[in-house]
Formats: sequence, C-alpha cells, structure tokens
Amino acid sequence: MNSCISRIVRCLPVAVSLLCVGQLEAAEKIKALIVDGQNNHQVWPKSTVMMKQYLEETGQYEVIVERVRFLWNSGREKEWLPRAGARKGEEKNDPIADPDFSPDFSKYAVVVSNFGWNAAGWPESTRKNFEKYMADGGALVVVHAANNSWPEWPEFNKMIGLGGWGNRSDKDGPYVYINDKGEVVRDPQPGPCGKHGPQNEFVVTIRDKEHPITKGLPDFWMHSKDECYSHLRGPAENLTVLATACDTPELQKAGRHEPILMVIQYGKGRVFHTTLGHDTDAFEGVGFIETFLRGTEWAATGKVTRPVPQNFPTAEKPLAQKFEYKEKSQPAK
Repeated sequence: MNSCISRIVRCLPVAVSLLCVGQLEAAEKIKALIVDGQNNHQVWPKSTVMMKQYLEETGQYEVIVERVRFLWNSGREKEWLPRAGARKGEEKNDPIADPDFSPDFSKYAVVVSNFGWNAAGWPESTRKNFEKYMADGGALVVVHAANNSWPEWPEFNKMIGLGGWGNRSDKDGPYVYINDKGEVVRDPQPGPCGKHGPQNEFVVTIRDKEHPITKGLPDFWMHSKDECYSHLRGPAENLTVLATACDTPELQKAGRHEPILMVIQYGKGRVFHTTLGHDTDAFEGVGFIETFLRGTEWAATGKVTRPVPQNFPTAEKPLAQKFEYKEKSQPAK
C-alpha cells in the first residue's frame, strides 16, 4: 500500500504539470473576430465559414462571427449562414445600416473584415471604437472586397492603405504599384479606382522576402482562379507591399505589378491586407489559405510561427484543397 501511495505522490507533479499546460494552451488561444453581413460577392456566407474553420483548425484560435442585422446578397450561399454561429439576420434588397452593430473589439486580438463594396456604414460610435481599438494596438485583416468598403471613412482608408471602387479617386490618394525595375510608384494622376481582368490563375511575386508573413515562401507561385485587383489607390501611409501580380496584357505592357499582399501600420495597430479571395476557387487555393493564416497570425501577434507547408504551390501549378465543412456545435447569438 505504501509503495502505491508513493508512486501516486511521485506522479502528482507530472499530472498537475500536464493539467497546467493544457489550461495554459487553452487560455492562450488567439481570440479572433470575423465581421460580415453585406458584400457584393455572393460567396461571403460560405467564405466566412471557410476562414473561420481554417483558423480554428490550426488550434491557435477561438473565432467568433458578428454579423450586421440586415443582410445583403447572401442568396447564393444562404445555407452557410447558420454554420458561422452568428446571430440571425434579415435579408434585404439593398444594404441597410444596422444602428445596433457594436462589437466589443477590445475582446479580440484580431478582426477579419468580410464586408465588401456597397456595405452600409457602421454607426459612428462603432467607427470611433474601432479607430481607438486599432490605434491602441489592435489588428485588422482585410480580405479582397473588404478594401472596397467605406470610401467615405477616412480612418478606415488609412488602415487599409489602398482601396478600390466606391467612387474613390485621386482625392483619396495615389495609385500604388511596382514597376519593372522593382521600384514602388505612387502615381497621383486622376483616373478610375479599381480594375481587374477576367478571373484566371496568375503568378504571385514575393517582393519582401524577409517579412515574417512571406519569409520562406517561393519567390514566385501560381495562385488559383481569382480576380487580380489593379489600379488601387489610397493614403498608402506606412504601407509595405509584400507581393504583387501582373495578370493581363495591359498591365504587362504598362510594366505595372499590382499589390496583392500588403501590411500597414496604423497607430500601434497592425493590418494585413490581401486582395485575393473572389470566390470559392480562390478561397480553396493553398496559396490563399497559407498567406491568410500567416497574415492573420502576424497581425494578431507580430510574428509568424507557421512553417511553410510542403504542398505550397509552385510557379508552374496552383494547388487547391476542396473545402469540407466540419460540423461544430455553436449556438447562434
């Protein structure tokens, strides 16, 4: 009996240690918030679920989705709405502002925007709260059409660095691109803001090989079928271009390499901005998934701990992984 008790006593420190480690790991999960509800890209209900699951599958994140009450343009992917665990909304024919949309941003290490062009504005108090959150050291991830949102919101445009469409013009800032010499060009000339060619596969070129998000990635890699945004403009303050693409004869003739992955410093806050992510094909691309995960971790923590996966795409061939939804019990708000 005494020997049994002795063995139990000797094992107790190990058991307690393992328990403490488990509690520590659970406590240290990164709290992420995805906001959505109105986007001109009908994929948005599904892409929110995809990004949520990608983050959760790393084991690093606890992800919550908050959605405006008045939904717009969710019809094609409506079946995905309840799978995000967000509150139920009312479908409208036009984007209508939700006066009660007021997430507590301070609870989260990072906010992912899956809003899009024509999304109705947030309440003024919510904007101010978000500006303070970011200025005080918050984090934002901007995905594809989220850079189309809210051209009338000056501080948001500083956060995203560059935006597209929404009647943006030279009054909002210069075009920013990289020329054939590898130089960053800030072109103030008047002209439309936001273009893209037909959806296609295109090569992404890494421009900053030492940034934590892009370090170790191939210098060139083929992205899955997507829209390659071009002719973006904005304040471009404290902006670093991490990667570019040049997918049409027009851009190639002009020697324009368009920003695809960017980071921006806003006050003490960090922003990762990816223009990738038009539809399901793009969201299933391994290149999108990995840069999204690396960019989100960097925005939230200032570092990237993920190793580059062996199946990352090459310059010759894109790689995709078909998304399979994994049921998770999460009551709606």
